[in-house]
Amino acid sequence: MQTAKSITKGVRVPPRKARLAADLIRGLNVQEAARQLLVSQLKAGRLLEKTLRSAVASAEMLHGLQRDSLIVQEVRVDAGPVLKRAKAKSKGGRVPVMKRTSHFTVIVAAN
Repeated sequence: MQTAKSITKGVRVPPRKARLAADLIRGLNVQEAARQLLVSQLKAGRLLEKTLRSAVASAEMLHGLQRDSLIVQEVRVDAGPVLKRAKAKSKGGRVPVMKRTSHFTVIVAAN
């Protein structure tokens, strides 16, 4: 089975929220997956759709596969580096603010 893979690293979306968008497209064909991501209101959906388009383009260029015959074989959202910031609080205190990032991996395969 021929597969194509696309990776996007350092996306400024928490992995927990991005996995909600990833669950929408897991196992679908490529057109239905792109439609689901466009309709969703999630920021991660918009960014994951770009990664999906990149994987489809790789499959078409490298393996000569047709867009109609591709399915989303695997979608993985991993935690990336965390940007650590602080917020000022009363009496000279501070509270940590963790700005989390994600790594997206999309693998498409021929049907």
